Amino acid sequence: MNFRRGRNREEPEINLIPMIDVLLVVLIFLMVTTSYGKFSELQINLPQAAGDESKAPALKPINIAVDASENFAINDVRTPFKDVDSFAQALQKAAAGQTDPSIVITADAKALHQSVINVMESARIAGFGRITFTTQSTGK
Repeated sequence: MNFRRGRNREEPEINLIPMIDVLLVVLIFLMVTTSYGKFSELQINLPQAAGDESKAPALKPINIAVDASENFAINDVRTPFKDVDSFAQALQKAAAGQTDPSIVITADAKALHQSVINVMESARIAGFGRITFTTQSTGK
């Protein structure tokens, strides 16, 4: 039995088609504007730079060489790298009483980045803050 008078009210409906259209337009916009670069495909050739030679510092610099096989040398003397602390002690010994000598890092272009970071960390632990890097001239 229907006790309602008059005509039957229809239930309101939610029309999903316009909402789907808007979502598809937003999805297409995001797909078109997104760049799909792969960071693993970056090719970096280091180190090369051009510049003038720096003025000779008053203190004798400590030269540290790092090759591609992770061999280290302090002032042309091969030094094993056991850990950061022991290398910091070797740097302090090479400083021979200088309070803040300049550390000059000469790293092979194919040397691991971590090797250079280890040398920098050792210099920080030893209390040396002036660090410079040598590069190869581009030949121009």
